[in-house]
Amino acid sequence: MAEQTTSHAINPDMDLLRFATAGSVDDGKSTLIGRLLLDSKSIFEDQLEAVESTSQSKGYDYTDLALLTDGLRSEREQGITIDVAYRYFATPNRKFIIADTPGHVQYTRNMVTGASTADLGLVLVDARQGLTEQSRRHAVILSLLRVPHLVLAVNKMDLVDFDEEIYEKIHKEFTSFATKLNIPDLEIIPISALQGDNVVTRSEKMPWYSGPTLMHHLEHVHVASDRDLVDVRFPVQYVVRPKSDDFHDYRGYAGMVAGGVLKKGDEVVVLPSGMTSKIAAIDLFDTEIDQAFPPMSVTVRLEDDVDVSRGDMIARVNNAPKPSQDIDAMICWMTNEPLRPRQKLAIKHTTRTGRAMVKDVQYRLDVNTLHRDQDTKELGLNEIGRVQLRTTVPLLCDPYSKNRATGSFILIDEATGVTVGAGMINNAS
Repeated sequence: MAEQTTSHAINPDMDLLRFATAGSVDDGKSTLIGRLLLDSKSIFEDQLEAVESTSQSKGYDYTDLALLTDGLRSEREQGITIDVAYRYFATPNRKFIIADTPGHVQYTRNMVTGASTADLGLVLVDARQGLTEQSRRHAVILSLLRVPHLVLAVNKMDLVDFDEEIYEKIHKEFTSFATKLNIPDLEIIPISALQGDNVVTRSEKMPWYSGPTLMHHLEHVHVASDRDLVDVRFPVQYVVRPKSDDFHDYRGYAGMVAGGVLKKGDEVVVLPSGMTSKIAAIDLFDTEIDQAFPPMSVTVRLEDDVDVSRGDMIARVNNAPKPSQDIDAMICWMTNEPLRPRQKLAIKHTTRTGRAMVKDVQYRLDVNTLHRDQDTKELGLNEIGRVQLRTTVPLLCDPYSKNRATGSFILIDEATGVTVGAGMINNAS
């Protein structure tokens, strides 16, 4: 077994940060992730040796750290990222899941997929190029997806001689642009992913910059309060009935907590039936716990033998979502065949599935200018627009701005089983 270049033991109690990289092609996203993995000592020695060997065989005079994330042959041949690449690493302070998303316009749907579950969006810009159309596009998408924290990494500062004026120009331009978006927390950091300046260690070449390094910010950004800890939402994924001698009468309901805090003894309602009961116990693996909160996956036991099945939702009696069949949502369309009125699709919302019909396409959003094109009544590949849906089953949903888990859904082509759209609910009735 290869030796690992890290001595960090992963503490299972550390909190987790999911972040997605975004930006234009050649801004250095994959190189930055490779630098984070290398400088945090989170890769194996044989992995590094393989990357060094491949870099030499390609005639590079440097180690191409992008090869640590661009795993597809087509990605390596073209030097671009096509699909979302997920990487996992940890420092003594935190665990991380990185989604390395593509920069090309035609892969916007892949970028939406990678960013949809992110706590933080990391947008890179090339210091030589400044803000591009794709930089703005990705910032808008991250805002639409309600990613609560955004970092603008001004990369390749080594190629502009670490010029403070260039950084300040980009800083001012992006700060002005961000005022039009819903970005609660913004940090702008000058870096060189290739040389490692301000990535993990502070750069001596930019004494004019007094803010945090990228790694320090990632380790210390506060995300616990981003989740809804007030409104209890527990979509049931699976009914646990072991029927063994040791657990002959065991009946539990497994799923991931989507909102609020579940506690033993709480009075709850099961939707859509409306039956009420109390929480008898909460199980985490083989241990009983007193409470559960997002995004924990647990099994809930109830005091009463009520009818509960996959797709149902457990909520507080006086704070439950209203079942809704008329849905108003922003949709990112992900296939070549356009989305049109009267179209019928399968819909999956939390653990509940059904069918939906497109009632109306209200407008298409220009993600570069934020202009609403109300003359267009269809959505093409990678386009985002506001759509009215009617579903065959009531959805137990919240506005996406309130809860990203219960406020989102996917649309599926019933003939092929392929996901063709991702939706963010504005409101429902």
